[in-house]
Amino acid sequence: MTGIGSVERAVEAISRGEMVVVADDHDRENEGDLIMDAHLVTEKQMAFFLRHGSGIVCTPMTAARADRLSLPLMVASNSDAMGTAFTVTVDAREAGTGISASARCMTVHALAASTTSPADLRRPGHVFPLIAVDGGVLTRRGHTEAGVDLVRMAGSEEPVAVITELVDDDGVPVSGSGLTDFAERWNLPFVTVEELVAYRRRHEVPPAPLSSAVIDTEFGTFVAHVFQDRVSGVEHVALTTGPEIRSDMPVTARVHSECLTGDALGSQRCDCGPQLRDGLRLVAESHNGLLVYLRGQEGRGIGIGNKLAAYALQERGVDTVDANTALGLPVDAREYDCAADILRFFGVTSVELITNNPDKVSALQASGIEVHSRLNAPVHWGAHNVHYLQTKRERMGHLLPETPYQFLQSVSI
Repeated sequence: MTGIGSVERAVEAISRGEMVVVADDHDRENEGDLIMDAHLVTEKQMAFFLRHGSGIVCTPMTAARADRLSLPLMVASNSDAMGTAFTVTVDAREAGTGISASARCMTVHALAASTTSPADLRRPGHVFPLIAVDGGVLTRRGHTEAGVDLVRMAGSEEPVAVITELVDDDGVPVSGSGLTDFAERWNLPFVTVEELVAYRRRHEVPPAPLSSAVIDTEFGTFVAHVFQDRVSGVEHVALTTGPEIRSDMPVTARVHSECLTGDALGSQRCDCGPQLRDGLRLVAESHNGLLVYLRGQEGRGIGIGNKLAAYALQERGVDTVDANTALGLPVDAREYDCAADILRFFGVTSVELITNNPDKVSALQASGIEVHSRLNAPVHWGAHNVHYLQTKRERMGHLLPETPYQFLQSVSI
């Protein structure tokens, strides 16, 4: 079982003192950890951890918990590939040598117990506390944060998890189908960090606006709302047709990615400026809609500096896709989770989405927003953007019409 059901099954298992298998993203470590509530781990379960894990037993916890236990970071300058926040290692004061399953179980219990003081721990030791970032997997998609999130979701007021990385008989980290095979063999719930992120976004109350004010535009009067992205901290803007939106019907919506060159400077190398204005016009005409303006998505998420570097390559005949890859950058690095959060804040669960980009449709649907219908965004062909638009249609799957005849012979980039 995967998806929402797998998260709920994992949370239920952890609340019963059982362990689960958690896989991180394919483009990250692409490996799996055993995770359970540190308060509830038994000696038998710890022996299972040591038998099937790497031998490194870690205890993810909040920064506040680590501070109360006087657990400083292991190093001042962290060069770990994933930025894992290891603290100094510890043993429980009464844990003997600290190496056995029973001794490590005692140490893990001490790290989780609310009555433990710094004096109850020896340093160094055989258990590795980890500090989870605020915001959990919504901020950092690691096993550290997944452990704390799952234990918190299972009902712990002061979540501390115990985790270990799964390895095979040769000591090689288990990944891919090996993780699901292991979970099935031992009848353990299996969940991915990606599923946990999606679950939290769908079920937690989205953040409220930082501020709101009425703005008069050439297309009509909107209420502008500023939202802070829970992951990046970037401030996004939503323009609504009124202080409230009727959400008992599909709502006309446009999700627009920031484009300084097109939106503000009037660049003709893309069609972003006209798309923004058309989006505002169509939303205003609907009398019940909103435009979500996602900042920090310049150049499909690569930033203004890299975007201009890509432009320089395009001037030599490279298209917009190959220019990004030549710079070692993703073709499209945008994410739309925050747009879904903003829609949910207004109670919007179903939209008529103004877009020609199927990826936006898929992304919103994956975030729990129903795309009731797709409204074509008007396409503005020109001598300077014809190759760009052709590339979006032919290589990026955008739903654009055939190139008008008068631009077929254009040599502009």
